Amino acid sequence: MNYWLFKSEPDTFSIDKLKEVKKEVWDGVRNYQARNFLRDEVKKGDLILFYHSSCKVPGIAGIAKVSKDSVVDPTQFDKNSKYFDPKATKDSPRWITVEVAYKKKFKQLIDREMLKSNKITNGMMVMQKGSRLSIQPVSAKEYEEVISISK
Repeated sequence: MNYWLFKSEPDTFSIDKLKEVKKEVWDGVRNYQARNFLRDEVKKGDLILFYHSSCKVPGIAGIAKVSKDSVVDPTQFDKNSKYFDPKATKDSPRWITVEVAYKKKFKQLIDREMLKSNKITNGMMVMQKGSRLSIQPVSAKEYEEVISISK
């Protein structure tokens, strides 16, 4: 099993919205490195730290689980979507993603300051200056530390 951190702006898609809908395709990723993680490494059963970004207080809001891997991102074919890709075809899709399922919302957001002050979590990719990647690997040790902080 692998561990991941997925970033989403809470006004676009939040942990609360995932709790409400239970499962959702993680669509709209248009960064090749993030796409490659989704296509090649993120697998059904992997656990996800759900990170709220680009908001007043960014941080880890809860946990999700990959419920289905190798999902073709449907937004690449939708001409009305901001994620439409005219080079993508049904026979040769360019954007592959996963379906995620709600697992747990933390009682309190684990904000950047909490992550920064912890000797294990301060080394996470999300804590690195200039790190904007929306899909990031997390070590088992970092994941377990976040879980222990959340209690």
